[in-house]
Amino acid sequence: MSDFFKGGAMRRRTFLKGAAGLAAAGAAGMTFPGLARAQTEGWTLANSLRSVANPYHATFAKGGEDFAKSVGLPYEVLVTEGNSEKGIADIKALLQRTGGKLILNVDPNDSPDARVIVEEVKKAGGYVVTQWNKPDDLHPWDFDPNYVAHMSFDGVPTAEAIANALFSAFGGEGGIVALGGILSNVPAIERKLGLDNAIAKTGGKVTLLDFQPADWNEQKAFDIMQAWLTRFGDQVKGVFAANDGMGMGALEALRQNGLAGQVPVVGIDGIDAALAAVEAGEFAGTVAWDPTWTGSMGLAIPLAHVAGKIDIAKEPKEHREFYGTGIIVTKDNIAEYKANPPKVDYNDLWGKATGQIQYRG
Repeated sequence: MSDFFKGGAMRRRTFLKGAAGLAAAGAAGMTFPGLARAQTEGWTLANSLRSVANPYHATFAKGGEDFAKSVGLPYEVLVTEGNSEKGIADIKALLQRTGGKLILNVDPNDSPDARVIVEEVKKAGGYVVTQWNKPDDLHPWDFDPNYVAHMSFDGVPTAEAIANALFSAFGGEGGIVALGGILSNVPAIERKLGLDNAIAKTGGKVTLLDFQPADWNEQKAFDIMQAWLTRFGDQVKGVFAANDGMGMGALEALRQNGLAGQVPVVGIDGIDAALAAVEAGEFAGTVAWDPTWTGSMGLAIPLAHVAGKIDIAKEPKEHREFYGTGIIVTKDNIAEYKANPPKVDYNDLWGKATGQIQYRG
C-alpha cells in the first residue's frame, strides 16, 4: 500500500510545478503502479458538501481537489446549499453521467439523506464514504463493498472540553449563550450534549441563558447574537458556538458593540479566522478537525480499494466507522499549533483514526 499514492506525485511533475503542488501530493517516489492505473482508469472523484462559502467545507473541498490532482483523476464538487433534495439529485445525476464509476465523499445535508445516497451509489456500482451525518443503524458493512466507510469526530468530549475553555476564560461563573447547528445533524446533537455535560459539572456556577440553532450559518448567528445582547446585556459572560462560522458571526456582533475580547467566544472547526481570533484574544478557543484530511482521505480510502491495494470488506470495523483526531486550540498552544500544522499522508489511510464510532443510544 505504501507505493499506491506516491506515483501520483511523479505523474503530476509533468504538469504541476512548484513546492506547493508537490506538497499537496503527500509523498513522491515511485511511478504510479501499472495495475493501479488500469484499475482506476475512468473513475471520477467527487466531494459533496453544504456550501463552499463555509470555510470548513471550502477547505474540505480543497483537500479533495489536492488529492485528485495527486492521482491524476477528474474531480467535482457538489454543493447542496442546505437542500437535501438538491444534494441527492446532484449525486444521482453524477452517477448517471459517470456510468457509476464514481468515488463519492459526502457530508450529507441531513442524517436521513445518507441512506438514500448509499443505496443509490451501491445500485450504480460506485463507492461512497459518508462524513458526520448518518442514521445510527446504517453501517458500511451492510452494503459491502460499495459503502466504504463513515468518518466522524466524537463531538461530545470535544464540545465539553472547548466549553470548559470558555468557562475558564471568564472565571468559571456566570451566564452564557449558545449557538447550535441544524438540530437533526449528528454533530449538532453531540456538541449540544457536550455543552450540557460541561454546564452540569459546574454545579450551577455556569448557567445557559439561551440556546438557539443558527443552522451552521454565520449571518443567522450574527442576528441572534445581536438580539441576545439587547435582551441580556452584561449578563452574557461567554458565547458557545457549535462551529467556527457561527462563532465568527457572534464575534462580529460583539465587535460592533465594542465587546470583542471582553466576552469570550469558542467555536469548533479550526478555520483560519477562528485561529486568528484566538491569537487576538477574541476567541477563547476552537477545535481543529483538519478538513484537508477529511476531504482527501474520504477519497483515498475508496480509491485504494478500487485500485486493489486493500479489500475494504476485509478491513476491521474500526476502519469502516471511525473517529478522526480533534485538537483543542487555545491561547496556550496556538503558537505551537500554527508552527506545526497538521499534515496529510495519503498513504497512511487510518493514521489519524482514533477508534471505532460509539453510539449513545
